[in-house]
Amino acid sequence: RGRRRIQLARKALELSPDCADAYVLLAEEAIEPNASLDLYRQGIAAGERAIGPDMLQEQVGHFWGIVKTRPYMRAKMGLAHCLQTMNRVDAAINVYHDLLRLNPNDNQGVRDVLLPLLLVAGHDTDAGVLLNAYAEDASAMWKYGWALWTFRKEGDSPAARERLLDAIKGNRHVPKYLSGKTEIPEALPESYSLGSVEEAVFCAAEFFDAWKATPGADRWLLSSAPARRRTHRRKPGRR
Repeated sequence: RGRRRIQLARKALELSPDCADAYVLLAEEAIEPNASLDLYRQGIAAGERAIGPDMLQEQVGHFWGIVKTRPYMRAKMGLAHCLQTMNRVDAAINVYHDLLRLNPNDNQGVRDVLLPLLLVAGHDTDAGVLLNAYAEDASAMWKYGWALWTFRKEGDSPAARERLLDAIKGNRHVPKYLSGKTEIPEALPESYSLGSVEEAVFCAAEFFDAWKATPGADRWLLSSAPARRRTHRRKPGRR
């Protein structure tokens, strides 16, 4: 932890300049965004050297399944996040797309970050391509993503309403976070199960900006979400 962690990462680079994960760790600890950006790029270069040019070309589509490629993929994911944080959206989108090109199985969950980013950026056509590429995804992220994308294309159409109702059926907790009725916690959950509050928090945190960037989406969401039924409990009688 702390300084010792940084010292060990630097020691690792003394032992092997091709240790991409050491660069990733240093990038995560860096204070300045430009410093992080430079370290992630160095990590990508180190990963490329460790993998070798032949594997980089021949194993496209199978990355992450090959353990040797994972430090490189982690460095690339870190770079994309860093670019996104710096509001260099188009550059971040390009890196996310490349991660999916290398690993369509998407073990890193790239699509969950990329989809709302495409919608915020107004790249609705690319968002549609991405949604269809992972059409079997049953998560709240994908169902609410489908609903928002359809609403942006068609407005309050029967198809959009059907998508939204399917999303609400899959996770009924999302609307209260997306609408702002319930505040999204600062600390996001590390894991979740389908339909859970934790999944709703993660989904709303990722989609909040995209939802707000879509005129009428909040009103549409609230009008379509079923009202919560109030339960009336009988008061216990006196003895």
